[in-house]
Amino acid sequence: MRAPAQEDARLPDIGSSAGELLNPAKQAEYGGMMLRELRNYGYLLEDPLLDDWLQSMGNRLGSSSDRPEQPYTFFMLKDRQINAFATLGGYIGMNAGLVLTAHREDEVAAVLAHEVAHVTQQHVLRGVERAQRDQVPILLGMLAAIVAAQAAGGSSSGEASEAAIASAMALIQQNQINYTRSNESEADRLGIRTLSRSGYDVDAMADFFERMSFAMRGNSGGYSVPDYLRTHPVTTTRVSESKQRAEQLKRGMVTATTSVPGGGERVERMDPRKVQAPPSATVNPLLPSGFRFDPFDPVAEPVGSQFAWAQERLRALTANTPDAAIREYESLRRSSPDGLTDPQRYGLAVARLARQPAAAAAELSALLDRHPDSLWVALALGEAESRSGRAAQANQRFDELLRRMPGNRPVALSYARVLVEQGGSEAGRRAQEVLRPLLARAGADPVFQQTFARASELAGDTSRAAEAYAEAAFLNGRPEQALIQLETLKKRGDLDYVTRSRVDARIAAITPTVLELRQQGIRDPDMERR
Repeated sequence: MRAPAQEDARLPDIGSSAGELLNPAKQAEYGGMMLRELRNYGYLLEDPLLDDWLQSMGNRLGSSSDRPEQPYTFFMLKDRQINAFATLGGYIGMNAGLVLTAHREDEVAAVLAHEVAHVTQQHVLRGVERAQRDQVPILLGMLAAIVAAQAAGGSSSGEASEAAIASAMALIQQNQINYTRSNESEADRLGIRTLSRSGYDVDAMADFFERMSFAMRGNSGGYSVPDYLRTHPVTTTRVSESKQRAEQLKRGMVTATTSVPGGGERVERMDPRKVQAPPSATVNPLLPSGFRFDPFDPVAEPVGSQFAWAQERLRALTANTPDAAIREYESLRRSSPDGLTDPQRYGLAVARLARQPAAAAAELSALLDRHPDSLWVALALGEAESRSGRAAQANQRFDELLRRMPGNRPVALSYARVLVEQGGSEAGRRAQEVLRPLLARAGADPVFQQTFARASELAGDTSRAAEAYAEAAFLNGRPEQALIQLETLKKRGDLDYVTRSRVDARIAAITPTVLELRQQGIRDPDMERR
């Protein structure tokens, strides 16, 4: 048996047959299946502002990676443990705890760049090949674990299912993402290069590694080690290598390591002009370093300018309850001689939105005076105004934002949700109008589908509402429910030709997923109880 050290020291198998195990379409299918199951059991945090912030950062990194053509899906998990992982099909998840631990956006970007490198080098797929060369990919093992929990039956089956999926996630992270040392080194090396190409601070990778190292030392007294350190162990060598690479990039020198016939490595010093970002990377040489445009926002902002707002929104939304979030901010206020920062005041206002909308509106109004260009504050203020009885003022604010930023997902979804809360057929029709420009790119967006379904329902458009509710069910990990809803809709006699054709197409697309899940023994528990 080969010793672990020998195993870790081997070069990545560039000629791996992993690509034959699962083609790109199948990888994307299993990655999407995993995402829907995580959503089904409530692990994901889906907020339009946070989603767009994370996806925008990830897209910038992906377009500057060695495989800019690879599609990436970035998603946030509610868990405050420190962790991040990549899986099949370019799906990359990040725990809320990692963002809350970071001190700046560059550190979050460094972790994402590392995970992007795992995807570009197909480390995930090779892990699947090692684990189950001739068997169903490990992602279906996760679903099988859910089945085992459901088989227990009784009122505890829900809790058992949650425990099973948690265990299965650990299986994914340990077996499929527990890379060899050479994989980790390669991801660090390529990740920091992607970080540089994307306009982020290359020192951020070593900074975050050091913070994780301190966390590991702090946990040596009996506390659990963060999950990120189990799947991405931080060593002194790894930190020092990251610092060395950062210095080389800053001095204009790049080190490239390539494999040679017969085994071994060749280390070359390369002119940085030979490792330019791919053509698809959106870098404008006429702009200052670190400056990027948001394609949905007419006002350009420097990289990282949204981080503090994102971090505090995440803090407010991942607390166990709004009251717990408020207490957390009160503790932060007491511990700081200068009181809360403006982003922290924003987070406190977000926490108060549910039960104290008038107080939240007063705080947010003052913040908007100080930060008139902040979309984060403006959207929260509109929501607070609507909930505190000033619907006309809120709608006027949203209309102005929509005029300035047509097609902006957070604006459209926030406005539509406010209209749906206000209720009534007129509000429903206006919400439909606001959301329609997003329809073409909202096929895999459960937040959109749920909101559009409710808007259509209020507007009296029952067939469109039924379609959207079915789509939301599918995206939320309930394909069997989606299929039944679509079959019921198809029986209606008032459907026009276009709607019926659309329903038939979705039935044909969803049926194979339901059949595959049934083949694995997985049934929707709600369907089982009928």
